[in-house]
Amino acid sequence: MKVLIADDEPLARERLARLVAALPGYKALPEMASNGHEALRLVEEQRPDIILLDIRMPGLDGLQTAAKLCEDSDAPAVVFCTAHGEYALDAFAVSAVGYLLKPVRSEDLASALAKAQRPNRMQLASLGKAGNQAETGQARSHISARTRKGIELIPIEDVLYFIADHKYVTLRHLHGEVLLDEPLKSLEEEFGDEFVRIHRNALVARSRIECLQRTSMGHFELCLKDLEGETLTVSRRHVPGVRRLMDRL
Repeated sequence: MKVLIADDEPLARERLARLVAALPGYKALPEMASNGHEALRLVEEQRPDIILLDIRMPGLDGLQTAAKLCEDSDAPAVVFCTAHGEYALDAFAVSAVGYLLKPVRSEDLASALAKAQRPNRMQLASLGKAGNQAETGQARSHISARTRKGIELIPIEDVLYFIADHKYVTLRHLHGEVLLDEPLKSLEEEFGDEFVRIHRNALVARSRIECLQRTSMGHFELCLKDLEGETLTVSRRHVPGVRRLMDRL
C-alpha cells in the first residue's frame, strides 16, 4: 500500500515516514507534500492508496484538500494526522476514514492504516454524505467515537447493542466497546429499523437476537449472537414486543 504524507512541518513528515516504513505492507512515497496543492498534484501523479493529511496547512488546508479528493471516484483513503481534535466532525464530513492526534503513536497509525485498506475505501461515498444525512433523515452507516486512539469509526452492522448509563451510552461492537456522548433516544429514532428497545436503557441489534429466556427468579434475559456467556435484561413491558419481533425473524 502506497502512502502519501502531507504536512507543512518537515519534522512531522519525516517522523511519519519513519513510522510508516517500520510497518509491514506499507511504503511511504519518497516525495511528500507541504500543502494541499502539492498533495493534490502528488495524488494525481503517484496514485497513492492512502494519504496521511495534516489539517492546518498554508493555502489549501487539509479539510479543503480532502473535499477536493472526494470529487475523484478513485481517491485515496484519507487519514488525518493533526494536533487539533476539534476538527473531527468536519473531517468525517469529507470522507476521512481515520483521525489521529499528534504525536502519532506507531500502534495507532497501524490501526488507522489497517482501517484504510481498500474494502473500507468503498465506504467513502456514504461517509462523504454525512453532512447531508441530518437533512434527509437517512441513518448513518458508521458511528464515530472519541477514544485514546483518536476518533474511531464503527460500522452500524458491527454494533451489538447500546446501553445508557447516566450521561453516556456504551456502544458494544464485535471488536470491543466505546463510549458515546449521544442520547439513547436519538439513536433509537435514527436506527429504529435496525435496533429494538428491550429496556428503558438498552437498544439491541435485531439481527443479533438469538433467544429469549426466563431465569429461575422470573426475570427475562436476551441472548445475542457473537456475545457468548453474556445476556441482557429485558424489562417486562418490552417482553411482548421482543417476542413479536422474534416470531418474525
